[in-house]
Amino acid sequence: MSNERKVKEKDLQILRELAKKKLEIANSPVMQERRESWIKNNDLQQSRPMILIEPVLPVMELKCEEEWARGMENSFRNDIYVYEKVKDDHVIDPFIRINWNIGISDYGVEVKTERGTDEKGGNLGYHWEPAIKDIDAEFNKLKPRTFSVDREGTLKWKQHLETVFNGILPIEIRPWGWLTWTMGMTQTMIHFVGLDKFMLYMYDNPEGLHRLMRFLTDGHIALSKWMEKEKLLSLNNRSEYCGSGARGFTDMLPQKDWKSGEPVRLKDIWVLLESQETVGVSPAMFEEFVAVYQRELAELFGLVYYGCCEPVHGRWDSLKKMKNLRSVSVSPWCDQEKIAEAMGKNYVFSRKPNPAMISTEHFDEDAILKDLRNTLVITKKYGCNTQLIMKDVHNLNGELDRNGRWVALARKAIEES
Repeated sequence: MSNERKVKEKDLQILRELAKKKLEIANSPVMQERRESWIKNNDLQQSRPMILIEPVLPVMELKCEEEWARGMENSFRNDIYVYEKVKDDHVIDPFIRINWNIGISDYGVEVKTERGTDEKGGNLGYHWEPAIKDIDAEFNKLKPRTFSVDREGTLKWKQHLETVFNGILPIEIRPWGWLTWTMGMTQTMIHFVGLDKFMLYMYDNPEGLHRLMRFLTDGHIALSKWMEKEKLLSLNNRSEYCGSGARGFTDMLPQKDWKSGEPVRLKDIWVLLESQETVGVSPAMFEEFVAVYQRELAELFGLVYYGCCEPVHGRWDSLKKMKNLRSVSVSPWCDQEKIAEAMGKNYVFSRKPNPAMISTEHFDEDAILKDLRNTLVITKKYGCNTQLIMKDVHNLNGELDRNGRWVALARKAIEES
């Protein structure tokens, strides 16, 4: 164990008992059914609709003393809470996941941000000062990012945990989302130049905007290939967060020529692409300034999850050109009928109900059921592979049981559909 991490006997006992509880849950028939259903869903085999919520979690009463141990304890207790109280289709793993300690530099420019808070200190949003005022005169301020990995530090942390858990749970280096959240580029773009200029450049300086998109695309390709070359990729075809809220379960990855123990390649994993900032852009401009670059990135990977909050029905002609597109986010602002008809049985319909429905003062079960039933009627009509994912939940009006109540309503709607 590293000298930086003290181990107290009390902490050790607490963590090992929680690890045993996690292992018991992970090996339960409930988890096995969920794993099988997720695989069928993502592999377009018409499983039952899958249900997930990004819950508002309680502040856990932690008993460990050392800071590293408290972090582990909190993670265990959150998993147990979700299993016992929320009861969605979250899958508990029979191992502990850790990440490579990777460093990525900035682009050579500083984006100054100023955050706003409410009376309780909660985050209300932020304002940023674009780093570039003139796209042509200041382009040379941008520098390609550099990448590094602390292998020694990561492996020491792994060894530390292996000693702590003493074989109860294995420790696996399986990053949650280096390349699954997100390879979209337009948020970085507007941090460079601002949203207003990003929109205007499409009209009055298309060459400059293409130059910037080329720069960002090359940078994302460089990061992806660096991770592949350095053997830092891991499969994300099981419970890994994949896309905006979904899980990566699939038997379509890795590729058939991959053998266990070999380095994971880009074509063996999922990638998320999205462009929430371009909701006001015409389909033609989206195709010219965004989609062509996204497709270049998509071709490197095995499967693509597309979208987050943007309505995708207006840009479907561009998206369907991605040959490895598998799952599509259907946000609250998307025309469900149009996109369901377009997608049919050939993609995953990853529906995101409006989180405001469970955040307001009154928890309106009738309105929630009506919303869920509407989605299920539409998806059943077109034979869609359906996911119901309540995402971006930040407030439950002080009623944490709303997490589980929404899940129960979703199950009720499915049973009645």
